[in-house]
Amino acid sequence: MPMAQWLEAYGNPTVLATGGALIGGLFGFFAQRSRFCLRAAVIEFWHRRFGDKLSVWLLAFASAVITVQLMVLMGWLDTNNARQISATGSLSGALIGGLTFGIGMVMTRGCASRLLVLSANGNLRALLSGLIFAVTAQSALSGVLSPLRLAISSWWTIPGGAARDLLAITGLGHGAGLAMGGVWLIAALYFSWRSPQRSLWMWVGGIGTGLMVAAAWGFSQWVARESFDPVQIQGLTFSGPSAEWLMRVVQWPWPPIGFEFGLMPGVFLGSLVGALIGKDWKLEGFTDGYSMRRYIGGAILMGFGSMLAGGCAVGAGVTGGAIFALTAWVSLVGMWAGAGLTDRWLDGGTSASTKPSQPMPLSGFTAP
Repeated sequence: MPMAQWLEAYGNPTVLATGGALIGGLFGFFAQRSRFCLRAAVIEFWHRRFGDKLSVWLLAFASAVITVQLMVLMGWLDTNNARQISATGSLSGALIGGLTFGIGMVMTRGCASRLLVLSANGNLRALLSGLIFAVTAQSALSGVLSPLRLAISSWWTIPGGAARDLLAITGLGHGAGLAMGGVWLIAALYFSWRSPQRSLWMWVGGIGTGLMVAAAWGFSQWVARESFDPVQIQGLTFSGPSAEWLMRVVQWPWPPIGFEFGLMPGVFLGSLVGALIGKDWKLEGFTDGYSMRRYIGGAILMGFGSMLAGGCAVGAGVTGGAIFALTAWVSLVGMWAGAGLTDRWLDGGTSASTKPSQPMPLSGFTAP
């Protein structure tokens, strides 16, 4: 059935929510099986241990960039209509929000998407941190923290349009964006081949995770083109949807459903399936009071930082980075810097993420 008939039969909200659930389910599965995590990748980078975790993140990022730029070149996606480019942005919010998010990401040992994935795997630390993240994000969006967010964001704003498009600013064009994605893919393949923990899941899961980021852009653009009603194209992000799902729990009537409505449960279920297949599901909790305080503090910083930066590690970092939104790249740099400095300060550069991890074979096959 063509998209126009689906929209006519079921309506925009139902179609968007269904697409969000399917894309989210695949994202959760691939992210769980590949151990996709920006925090782990950043720590490997700063410790100069270019191993499997950095490789997975680069595979996901490169796959997203290449696929998104190909869709633009083929006329399937118009990134000029994306919120990260079309709306007024804040460089001060992007930088400070990115730094704040990076600090919190290290304290909670995972970004927003990773917390959701780990929650589905039975990790109660991640579940509590995710709930606090959602509460803080909602507070920063329209609650007690909103005035502070608005004040910081107002320090250095930029207009929407070409001023927020890195490819337009530099005059390079989408062909150059595609080429840069190819360079990152080569780097990812090189680091993954050198990693002693390399496995087929590293490649399949990493690339699959990035493809789901691109799929979100492509799906929402498809709906926007076929719908008679205005539809905002969007990619994957977890800060706004987390806050939205919190409001569904505490408020009635519910906010209108859309892509985000299906995304969050989709990621959770996809990760749960991945954990059950890989026999990774187990209940885990806090070991002491210090770790609990650390996770709670980190979740608060992540929630505020994500709303200030305009997205989380996936939303601003990969989704926004794939369309070369200026503020997204500033946020991503802030996340890498904030996470690296915090790891050095809190853990003395001896994070568990720098230790070799166990291989992740796929059906018993591991790369030589």
